[in-house]
Amino acid sequence: MLMAPLVRRSWAPRGHRPVLRQRTHSHTKVSVIGTLVVAPRRDRVGFYFRLHADANINTARVIGFLDQLGRQLRGPIVLLWDRCGPHKSGAMKAYLREHSRLYPEYFPPYAPELNPAEGPWGYLKLNPMANLALTQVDELAAVTRRHGRSVQRRESLLRAFIKHVPLPLRLV
Repeated sequence: MLMAPLVRRSWAPRGHRPVLRQRTHSHTKVSVIGTLVVAPRRDRVGFYFRLHADANINTARVIGFLDQLGRQLRGPIVLLWDRCGPHKSGAMKAYLREHSRLYPEYFPPYAPELNPAEGPWGYLKLNPMANLALTQVDELAAVTRRHGRSVQRRESLLRAFIKHVPLPLRLV
């Protein structure tokens, strides 16, 4: 999530242009890592995420996320992954060899439309966080966390993200 807002339609009094004040030329951001989880019997869908203020997602952060995910989920975990650098790194390959519960499967290159985990972030950017112009990265992280948690509580929305992708993923 970038500090610069994704500008969508907005409202203003008649005859006045809407004004979104923002920090210009700011490359400050909140990086996010997240996943949609389908329970083994496919009767529950969950959304797990972690935010990193003004930092990039690297292999160490992905491993930390997987460690936390592994503590919260039981049984084998199939990872449907895009081909970003941390997912393919040597350190990640070594980590996966040591953790036999994790089974990575990769999407074809340049196929974000197949990744159901893109759904929550696109939804947040286009809906509750559209036109949101913040000036502090801590504010952006807090607002992103709040809206992400609200998405976590909407299982019907999470199911819609999974059903939207053209993959043979079945839900009960």
